[in-house]
Amino acid sequence: MAQESSTAVATPPGPAAGHGAREGRSAALPLAAGGIAGVLASICCVGPLALVLAGIGGAWVSTLTIFEPYRLVFLAGAAVALAFAWRRVYRPVAECAPGEVCAVPAVRRGQRIAFWLVAALVLAAGLSPYAAPLFY
Repeated sequence: MAQESSTAVATPPGPAAGHGAREGRSAALPLAAGGIAGVLASICCVGPLALVLAGIGGAWVSTLTIFEPYRLVFLAGAAVALAFAWRRVYRPVAECAPGEVCAVPAVRRGQRIAFWLVAALVLAAGLSPYAAPLFY
């Protein structure tokens, strides 16, 4: 009997083990990337305005305009990241195994709310150069 217990080997976890935690992060990563790209896209136009409104000023504030040529690149990156996030957030529940994060209704609702908040941030970043002159 002692020999049987010593030869018993624990089976390694299958590919589904730990998949639920990875699933939650995989939806959050494109959302974070889209939000960061949206902020970077608006830093050239909204950054100086926000700093002046906060009472922070100086000649260095005008150097933030060096990001202007990259604005469309950041917006394109944000759009691609949001497309991936939309695909992960709005996929059918039937594709989720029971017990995975994507199958929990409260988590799905939270991810959808976060998605639309980030999408609004990216939209505001895209429209900021047209609205910013109204505040100067």
